[in-house]
Amino acid sequence: MCGVIGIVGQAPVNQALFDGLTVLQHRGQDAAGIVTCDGDRLFLRKDNGLVRDVFHTRHMVRLTGTMGIGHVRYPTAGNASSAEAQPFYVNSPYGITLAHNGNLTNMESLKEELFLEDQRHINTDSDSEVLLNVFAHELQARGKLALEPEDVFDAIGAVHRRCSGAYAAVSMITGFGVIAFRDPNGIRPLVFGRRTTEDGGEEYIVASESVAVDVLGFEMVRDVAPGEAVVITTDGQLHTRQCAENPQLSPCIFEQVYFARPDSMIDGVSVYKSRLRMGEKLAAKIAREHPDHDIDVVIPIPDTSRTSALELCNHLGLTYREGFIKNRYIGRTFIMPGQTQRKKSVRQKLNAIELEFRGKNVLLVDDSIVRGTTSQQIVQMARDSGARNVYFASAAPPVRYPNVYGIDMPAVTELIGHDRDEEAIGEAIGADWLVYQDLADLEESAREGNPDIHRFDASCFCGDYVTGDITPEYLTELEAARNDEARSGKESLNHNAIVDLHNDA
Repeated sequence: MCGVIGIVGQAPVNQALFDGLTVLQHRGQDAAGIVTCDGDRLFLRKDNGLVRDVFHTRHMVRLTGTMGIGHVRYPTAGNASSAEAQPFYVNSPYGITLAHNGNLTNMESLKEELFLEDQRHINTDSDSEVLLNVFAHELQARGKLALEPEDVFDAIGAVHRRCSGAYAAVSMITGFGVIAFRDPNGIRPLVFGRRTTEDGGEEYIVASESVAVDVLGFEMVRDVAPGEAVVITTDGQLHTRQCAENPQLSPCIFEQVYFARPDSMIDGVSVYKSRLRMGEKLAAKIAREHPDHDIDVVIPIPDTSRTSALELCNHLGLTYREGFIKNRYIGRTFIMPGQTQRKKSVRQKLNAIELEFRGKNVLLVDDSIVRGTTSQQIVQMARDSGARNVYFASAAPPVRYPNVYGIDMPAVTELIGHDRDEEAIGEAIGADWLVYQDLADLEESAREGNPDIHRFDASCFCGDYVTGDITPEYLTELEAARNDEARSGKESLNHNAIVDLHNDA
């Protein structure tokens, strides 16, 4: 999962891009990058690390220009090398940069096409570089020295025909403008907004979540529609066009469960309200399945589950308490690249308030259970703090299948829900009993905010992949490339390469 942003303004945009990426930091903590355009010159800064660590004053003063794009990343289809920090750049044609959130499911065949047919070289393992080169080739095929918005729209239409998977992308063409486009299923989120300057000029922003639009003082216009492209030229003119042949809104429901900030609106749905409804429906299921429960206190696992846990308490008439204190300087654990690092991180991230557990029957509420590493250790922390019984509730259904659209849960054998029923999962994490949200209730919780959403990508729960091109062979290859063992090997290779280069120097 990543976060993207693009701004076309009337004044320097470097500070606004930095502030916007800081707001989107929850979407990726591995790397960050900004590229700006000043006339016909591009200025790029990107590296591994948090936004605040990548950009110092000496970098910011060099990011001149009134338009630019930015990206925060965590690794999915590549590795944690700084070479894969975004945005990416190609000089032909025009000088194009691109940042992308999602995952191309036909990346390998696209790489072959780009080399054999388009004569383009891909230098990293990142599908974002592939997407950039496909876009650049289709623009070049138009054969125009001076671009018009219609040329861009035609090129993006060709991108949709060639690329499969999930992609919400922002791109910048030197001296022309910023472009944003979304895959025909609208799996990954993308919004845009505008504001009027004091002299009457128009400034525009595109971003992964509406919270960036709000915080930077723009007015939300709407979501970018599935398959749609938005072009904002350097003179502040907005152009939009539907570029896909058969678009269908199928947003990723895990955005509502976990990834998005609660103060965001995604595809017309308030993430906060959606999570309130998840808590309400989870409470109803607990009342049905455990009508004679002896729960003394409900404790959320911070931070994402707080909203659902509080509403659950309201409907069950239970006591809500904060029993875990979070160290905010530790990253999200299930997106960390390695099981050893995830296990080590849990105790560093959370500390229990023993008074809230001692002698009580405790219901722990989390947004989801993915690998189960965090859940098992948190249940044990509750017991170590004196809890008499520990129950567990998940605001999402069991995660049983790999996600192939940009969320780092690709190896099915690493999912605790794989080949286990709910009772076995409860035993595995050490809970006295476990309740999961029903998928129908989860989808209803999100759909209530926008009845026009007829289908979600809920593939990690049900195994139904909305792009229709995911085969067992693809999943096997993906798991081999991205499981923890493969990641460890890549990290070792990267480290050795760095050491060798250092010694050569």
